[in-house]
Amino acid sequence: MRSATKAVLTVLALALAAPTAAQAEPASGNRHDRAVAHGVFAPYHETAEAITYAPELVPPGARMGVFANDLPGERTTVLAALEGLRPNRTYGAHVHTRPCGPEGSDAGPHFQQVPAPEGVSGDPAYANPRNEVWLDFRTDASGNAVTGAVGDWTPHRGEASSVVIHEHRTRTAPGVAGEAGARLACLNVPF
Repeated sequence: MRSATKAVLTVLALALAAPTAAQAEPASGNRHDRAVAHGVFAPYHETAEAITYAPELVPPGARMGVFANDLPGERTTVLAALEGLRPNRTYGAHVHTRPCGPEGSDAGPHFQQVPAPEGVSGDPAYANPRNEVWLDFRTDASGNAVTGAVGDWTPHRGEASSVVIHEHRTRTAPGVAGEAGARLACLNVPF
């Protein structure tokens, strides 16, 4: 495993072990401090947490871990570490609204802090990394990657339920903004 991946996983492990203010004193409202998910990609089965829909690009046995943490001021950080994907390849990745299922489309659309009006798609006013959680990444020569994003989003269960890996980097042009190709894999995350 690459040293950068090890470093991020060490930070994630320390963050999980360290008590937070909300652990010491319950938070008010529906906000929570963090979400953690990890899984080994496999073909769909009823209890799968990490599913590959394209084994040639996200091989069975590849792994992903996601850590999301609420920050002061209604901000959230989302970090992901991946291992065992195709080497030297760019992927798109986003937080999606529904859990993973037998088909990539089961994960629903991208989570949006401010949802686009019904029927609006590809509009950069809504499909952008400030309104959606974009985690695009490029793997190293071993097929590993670390990615993350910080934004003014507050994804929570019921509004955000998974991270989907896509075929290519997310596009930003009008009419195609937010598009990243086929859904290759999905990891359930308890936001």
